[in-house]
Amino acid sequence: MIHQHTTLERLPEAYKVLFTGFLLVIGIGLLMAGGQIMLTHGKADGKPGLSINDIIYSYYGNRTGSKLETMLKGQMKPMAPDDVRFELIEWAEDGAPMTEWSSKIKPRLDQYCVSCHNADSGLPDFTKPENVQKAAEIDRGASITSLTRVSHIHLFGIAFIFMFVGWIFGLAEFPRKWKLILIATPFAFLIIDVLSWWLTKFFSIFAWLTMIGGIGYSLASTVMILTSLAQMWLPRPQWLKYWTSEQPVSADRP
Repeated sequence: MIHQHTTLERLPEAYKVLFTGFLLVIGIGLLMAGGQIMLTHGKADGKPGLSINDIIYSYYGNRTGSKLETMLKGQMKPMAPDDVRFELIEWAEDGAPMTEWSSKIKPRLDQYCVSCHNADSGLPDFTKPENVQKAAEIDRGASITSLTRVSHIHLFGIAFIFMFVGWIFGLAEFPRKWKLILIATPFAFLIIDVLSWWLTKFFSIFAWLTMIGGIGYSLASTVMILTSLAQMWLPRPQWLKYWTSEQPVSADRP
């Protein structure tokens, strides 16, 4: 049992191992989440790296063209040769006429796309022409349905992660005011992050909030995770002066 005045340094070793395993897995998970964002949203504008345009294209859409065009110029670019991608983009820009479906478009999709875009994949089924035509319409970003689904998953799932990270960090020796701010920060920025998706869906200028939200809760979580790990495993004199007003006592002092 963990008592009220227990600190991370004084935890039984079993709890230290338990908390360390959890924090390390969560830390790796945050890194993987960042990588996943770079590989999906980070290629929305067809350029490497996450930018404001990537966020705008993901939620507001690239309303100068179709979602099919955006994907073929972005994250799907390596999946087909340039000439095939050009034909598909040109077809979308011409209004996706069905007169060219059987002779030109379907063979290209069968060869390069339907291995992933099929009825069993969970992706749009490109064996059906109506789904391809829908993808060839003007790109208006994420749908209300997908935003609702992703929002509730993030709010429910990530809130539990922040709760346990904050609970462990709550046992750290840390200035009281900053401890409370750090524990609250991930929850506040998570709300900002999810809210920004909805705002960006209708007003592209709010894409900045998405960037701020993600950076905010990532930094706060990183500080809490590293602080907790240090106070559990490093010798007290190595971290004490950084997180409390107490100064280490010299070994040769009486």
